[in-house]
Amino acid sequence: MERKEAGVSLVELMVVLALAGILLGAAAPAYQDVMRRQQLRVAANDLVAAIDLTRSHAIARGGPVMLGPLEASGTDWTKGWMVFIDDNGNRRPDAGEQRLFQHGPLPEGMTLVSAFSSGATPLYLAYNGAGRSCSASNSLAARWGTLSLARGGETRNIKINMLGRLRVCNPAVDSANCGGVND
Repeated sequence: MERKEAGVSLVELMVVLALAGILLGAAAPAYQDVMRRQQLRVAANDLVAAIDLTRSHAIARGGPVMLGPLEASGTDWTKGWMVFIDDNGNRRPDAGEQRLFQHGPLPEGMTLVSAFSSGATPLYLAYNGAGRSCSASNSLAARWGTLSLARGGETRNIKINMLGRLRVCNPAVDSANCGGVND
């Protein structure tokens, strides 16, 4: 009785590996696009959550609460952001001021640009006790604008109106109602 050896030859294994390499090579760019879109979606959701937290704390405490870039000069949102109570009015989180939330830096290659009705530096978003977006120096003065996240050709705009309400939109899908940061 003869036994036949079961298995694959080296040639068969090389053909299978070559086909797998071709398939992976074709799928890799699509996978990278999916990952970039997902990172953009996560960053936009994190920023919306921070804005909602800022607004809800302002309403709960009956006074202004701020959201601003974490970076020392207050001009680079990509380094992260912080929700804080600005006791001294300088629009920066200082020692001794209550810090409510802090988010770390954005993924490499992602940008975050802001444009508001008052282009003050350091950059910030403030809400007053009524839950409306406002100026840091005057909680009765409305302040509105757009935070725009971009990565790999994809963009998400977070539009904040005069009442402090926000909406997230994709300018590639809805260009008429979702202009850029300068609209």
